[in-house]
Amino acid sequence: MDLIDDHQLQQERSEPCPGTLYIVGTPIGNLGDLSPRAKSILKNVSLIACEDTRRSGQLLKIIKSKVPLLSYHKHNFKSRQSQLLKILESSGSIALISDAGLPGINDPGEELVHAARSNNYEVICIPGPCAATTALVISGLPSDRFCFEGFLPKKQSLRKKRLEDISQEHRTTVIYESPHQLIKLLEDLSMSCGKERPIQIARELTKRYEESIGKTIEQVTKYFLENKPKGEFTIVLGGKSNKKKNRMSESDALIKLNILIKQGEKSNVAARKIAEESGYEKKWLYSKLHKKLDK
Repeated sequence: MDLIDDHQLQQERSEPCPGTLYIVGTPIGNLGDLSPRAKSILKNVSLIACEDTRRSGQLLKIIKSKVPLLSYHKHNFKSRQSQLLKILESSGSIALISDAGLPGINDPGEELVHAARSNNYEVICIPGPCAATTALVISGLPSDRFCFEGFLPKKQSLRKKRLEDISQEHRTTVIYESPHQLIKLLEDLSMSCGKERPIQIARELTKRYEESIGKTIEQVTKYFLENKPKGEFTIVLGGKSNKKKNRMSESDALIKLNILIKQGEKSNVAARKIAEESGYEKKWLYSKLHKKLDK
């Protein structure tokens, strides 16, 4: 089947289909980004499951949709799931939307998709805006391989482990953060990745005051200490460089490492600092330290 025939088939297919869950991408700021197909689905399904009925109600009012809304979010998704599956069972159709962007990424939409698939209901995505990929493609950082972290854990032990993983990641990493936690995140990234790690921070994507800020973690931290963070933020962090840039001998690096530890610095923190200064791997420095302690 060639491209034209496939396009004609899509045009002829009547949507929404009964017993189908539609994952619908909605604007992350600019209402012009709502596709005609998404608009049609949102005006014709049996029910729309959404994070916030008031916020989504505003969008439906603009497109003149009278489809009923049902809240579906991280606090009630387990109790709502059976109710939504019954609608699919009775040949109804459901559109799942988030407050903004493509649902199912870093939200409980993933659970609903899994439940629908497990019960043999069709799931169709109506593509739309996504903050992660939008920020990535305008960042200027490598996009051939990347990983998505979403919001980092709040629990300190989990957060520390995740930051350590990110610091060793060679691919570009995309992170979400709220304005009141942004500076704390940048401080954590500076500690784990080093202040010279490349970074781009996208603010208010597709909206009137859209901005892309930064080159290094040090520069963006300074910027947001002087300019209070406002709006929604998507962080695009460059990966760890593969280039060897050892700037001192092994013995000098190990001497400096031991001096820091004797001064009271924790061994893992000392290893990270000397790794940044010397160009040697943190894990290598740490292993040398422990070999010496084992003797």
